[in-house]
Amino acid sequence: MIKRNKQPEETGSWMDTYGDMVTLLLCFFVLLYSMSSMDQTKWKKLVQSFNPSALESIESNESEGEFRGDQTKEVVSDFDALYTALKEMVEERGMQDSVEITRGDGFTFISFRDKVFFDGDSSVLRQEGKDILEQFAVAMTQVDSSIKEVQVLGHTSQGDPNRPNNVRNDRMLAAQRSAEVVIFLQSRHAVSPEKLVSASYGQFRPIAPFDTEDGRAQNRRVEILITKNDTVEKSLEEYYNQIYQDYQNVPVN
Repeated sequence: MIKRNKQPEETGSWMDTYGDMVTLLLCFFVLLYSMSSMDQTKWKKLVQSFNPSALESIESNESEGEFRGDQTKEVVSDFDALYTALKEMVEERGMQDSVEITRGDGFTFISFRDKVFFDGDSSVLRQEGKDILEQFAVAMTQVDSSIKEVQVLGHTSQGDPNRPNNVRNDRMLAAQRSAEVVIFLQSRHAVSPEKLVSASYGQFRPIAPFDTEDGRAQNRRVEILITKNDTVEKSLEEYYNQIYQDYQNVPVN
């Protein structure tokens, strides 16, 4: 019997073609994902449809990333540590000349000088002010339970050393500025809303004379007074006498 010659074996198979197609599809979807935003849950389902084991790897990496991210945040353990955390934030941003932080018995006092938060005659928060308030809010949130009250004090400066500002404009501007800071802190859940207080002092609590440009710049400020639970309340003058030198000797028009 004559034997027929065997057909030469195929160099490939349908599995190779299928594997190439799946690989191309995966690359296509990855490209689409890189060019647009996708819901995280949907992305996980997509990955799982191609390779179920890959999902576990993604979730493991995400957990490790979240842990590393939490580790890089400033951890504020108690009220006394709040001062240190805020001071380090100011130093990291190089704002020591415009933000002064003082610690006392049961309180932390922050003075934001001149134009950290607002431009002249404006009550619109500047981006620089928002950025630092964002960091401060994160720190305060961690010790909310030990904070008694957060007072935001708005101050203006007398433009003409020889003539007081218009009373309505002066008071309204200071009030709007302090209110804007309080609103921002509340929107970031810095502390419980009932602990936030805004106050307007206008030009009538100067810490430097109005007759020099530097003095007027010092008076144009926003202050944040953070008090600790279970501490005796003090008057603003008592805080000022601890914080500002020669405060009582500054003339008020």
